[in-house]
Amino acid sequence: MKLGALIAALAGIALAAWLVFAVGFSGVARAIGDAGWSGFGLLLGYGLAMFVVLGFAWRALMAEGGAGPYIWARMVRDSAGEVLPFSQFGGIVLGARALSLHGLKAASATASTTADLTTEMMAQIAFIAIGLGAFVLRFGLEAKGLSATILAGVSFVIAGSLAFIVLQRSGAALAERLAARFFPGGLGHAQAFRRALEAIYERPTRLALSALLHLLGWIASAGATWLAIRLVGGSVDLSDAIAIESILCALRSAAIVVPAALGVQEAGYALMLPLFGLPAEMGLAISLLKRGREIAIGAPVLFAWQALEGRHALKAGTVGRSK
Repeated sequence: MKLGALIAALAGIALAAWLVFAVGFSGVARAIGDAGWSGFGLLLGYGLAMFVVLGFAWRALMAEGGAGPYIWARMVRDSAGEVLPFSQFGGIVLGARALSLHGLKAASATASTTADLTTEMMAQIAFIAIGLGAFVLRFGLEAKGLSATILAGVSFVIAGSLAFIVLQRSGAALAERLAARFFPGGLGHAQAFRRALEAIYERPTRLALSALLHLLGWIASAGATWLAIRLVGGSVDLSDAIAIESILCALRSAAIVVPAALGVQEAGYALMLPLFGLPAEMGLAISLLKRGREIAIGAPVLFAWQALEGRHALKAGTVGRSK
């Protein structure tokens, strides 16, 4: 773990802890208690169902194979990004690796991961825009300050998405030229990645389907927020939940270098819910319930992934000795 990410993680943990005690530990604990184990189980089931949608969004980009490996790889990707102490980039790498362990060639796994990130970013832009519209309809001109914040988040995501698309299309060619000049052994891998990526982008219908499924996934994330608010004793409309989650989405995008957006997510919920007539302790309770859900799903997934990695390494070693 890099020093900068470690400092960001520790600062985020400190901010989250300070918020809990500043708002009132008893109030946060009471709100979590209102959800109960049955409510937490409902959030777990909802989270698992969301992985199915996201896995199908990834699978939509490819012309062959079932959805199972993509659902699993997405679970590994998100679990690593939310549970392990590094940024989302590490989770992306592990997700591609998990997909390759299920028989997909490394170049295809990496290319599909790259394209899936692109369609997810485009859906994210649409989701934040929808949330901004819902927020302005809810508060009108009184929302000027926060609307500017959301617009800044949208601008950040759009700029990041465009840069990502440009880099992946031109960067693949650059990587191929560099590999040919300095790393002849890596030229074949760079060429295979470029061909796989181009093959994906030659199917616009699949790209559109992937983006649509990702948009449904983002809206479903707002549904999880609506459900969590209900479980802790609050009540908002789905449009309000979309507005809340879109702002949190923009904040998390801006804080992408902070592992799991520690502290950023907690502060966002604590600041947003009072705008909708709910106490800040409910916002912190919702954030902590979501953290608990991520750990409850992510820890077993990562243990299972490690077991698969070990079995793969053992099998590779056995084959190597037999030659």
